[in-house]
Amino acid sequence: MSIILGSGEYQYRVVEDWAKLPDGWTFMDVAGVAVDSNDTVFVFNRGEHPMMVFDRSGNFLRSWGEGLFKRAHGCHAGPDDAIYCTDDGDHTVRKLDAHGKLLLALGVPGEPAPYMSGEPFHRCTHTALSPDNHIFIADGYGNACVHKYTPDGKHVKTWGESGADAGQFNIAHNIVADDEGWIYVADRENHRVQVFDTDGRYETQWNNLHRPCGLFMPRGKCPHCFIGELGPGMPVNRTAPNLGPRLSIVDNAGKLVARLGAEDGPGFESGKFLAPHGIAVDSHGDIYVGEVAYTNWPATFGDEPLPRYLRTLQKLERVR
Repeated sequence: MSIILGSGEYQYRVVEDWAKLPDGWTFMDVAGVAVDSNDTVFVFNRGEHPMMVFDRSGNFLRSWGEGLFKRAHGCHAGPDDAIYCTDDGDHTVRKLDAHGKLLLALGVPGEPAPYMSGEPFHRCTHTALSPDNHIFIADGYGNACVHKYTPDGKHVKTWGESGADAGQFNIAHNIVADDEGWIYVADRENHRVQVFDTDGRYETQWNNLHRPCGLFMPRGKCPHCFIGELGPGMPVNRTAPNLGPRLSIVDNAGKLVARLGAEDGPGFESGKFLAPHGIAVDSHGDIYVGEVAYTNWPATFGDEPLPRYLRTLQKLERVR
C-alpha cells in the first residue's frame, strides 16, 4: 500500500526507490535538487559523483562534476535550463549547461572573503534569478548577506548583516524569486523567510517555521512556495513533536496551506524526513526532496546508533 502525505488538494504519494542508481553508487547527502523544463532531474550531492542526472521516471542518464566541486550545497535550474550550482566548500557559484559545461563562474575557488565582511563569498549557499535574469546569491555561512549580480556576472550590490532584526540574517540559507521580482530568503536560524524587493528593501517576513532550509517557488502568477524545514538541531529536542523535519507549502503571502511529514518527529520510514535541504518541483507538481541526513545526524538517532545507509532523496508524486 502506497504512503500518502498531506490532505485535500495537496496530497502526495511517496514513490519508493525512485532513483535507479548505477551499481555501487550512492548519493550520500543530497544538498540540492533542480528540475529543468524537460523535467530532467539534477541531483547535487556529496558523494563521489556530485551531479547525477535522471529522467522523470528515475532512470539514470549521466553524471558530471567529478573533481570540480568540493562541497555541494545549492542547485537550481534557470529559465534557459542552465544549472546554477553553489559550492560552499570552495566559495563559488557556477553556471553550467545540462552536461556540465561551464558557462559562468563567480568567486575564487578556495579563497573565501574575510569572515562576516559582506564581501563575496564566504561559504555561499544558494542562488536565484529575478525575472530580468539578475543573479541573487545567499552568502550564508561565513557571511550574513545577499549579493546581486548582472546576468553576465558583474556585482551590483550587497545587503544584509548578522542579526535578528528585519534585513539581518542568521544563516541566509536559501533564496528564490517570483515573477513579480520579490526575493525570498530562508533565514534559517532566525526561523523565518524574509521578503525583499530586488534592491534589497525589506518588505515582510513569514514566521511559524522551524529552521527553514530549502525553498522552491515555481514561476507564474501567485505561486506557492515549498519550504523544507530542517527541524531541531540540538540533541535535547531532536525527536520533539511538531517541529519537523517536514515540508510546508504556503501561498505567496506566507499563509500555510499544507504540511507534509509526520507530526511525531523525524524517522527513517518513507514519508518521514531527517533533514530536508534541497527542494524542486516538476511540471506535474511532483516534489523532489534532497536531505543532508549524514551531516545533520552525525552519530545517533535519539539514543540509537544510525544505520549504515540513510535515504537522502525522496520523490513525492502529486495525487491527481
